[in-house]
Amino acid sequence: MKTALITGASGALGSVVADVFEKAGWRVIRHKRDEPVPQEPIHALLNIAGGFDMGPMVHETDEALLDRLMEMNAKTVLRMAQAVVPGMLAQGHGKIINVAAMPGLKGTAGMGAYSVSKSAVIRLTESMSAELRAKGINVNCVLPSIIDTQANRAAMPKADPAKWVTPVALADVMLFLASDAARAVHGAAIPVVGLS
Repeated sequence: MKTALITGASGALGSVVADVFEKAGWRVIRHKRDEPVPQEPIHALLNIAGGFDMGPMVHETDEALLDRLMEMNAKTVLRMAQAVVPGMLAQGHGKIINVAAMPGLKGTAGMGAYSVSKSAVIRLTESMSAELRAKGINVNCVLPSIIDTQANRAAMPKADPAKWVTPVALADVMLFLASDAARAVHGAAIPVVGLS
């Protein structure tokens, strides 16, 4: 049985991803913040933990906001890589799937700090892929648009959530990336945007 380590597994997306992987026959470790990373063979690492904040205009952005978003979105990827990649190298294979976001490709008004943090996730994904692909480790990321969660519905009551990405749909893409069917996919940043 393959083992998936999932960060942010108690969140709206992470809990669904964990359920989808379990239904597909994976053993799932639901990693919580500040817990030590299990010292055992991990077949797939899914970096789902992260955060979002609309911000002010860039010139009015407090450095603390940028620091907080970089901590939540990019530094968590780095720390989990430091903890898990050595074991994957030792076993000669592994899959790493990071969650970036569409604003990581293009900055928009009011999202400067968030866009920077998610762009960093994409660049870390690409760099890790270049470093690890020849060693049997696939590193890719998904770029969701708006995910259909209760929090997003509450924040955007006038929007049409039917156009958004469901957590299950995003989980299915991540399950594919963790599978042997994606063995030739390296360094991809895959848009998962639903109808939005």
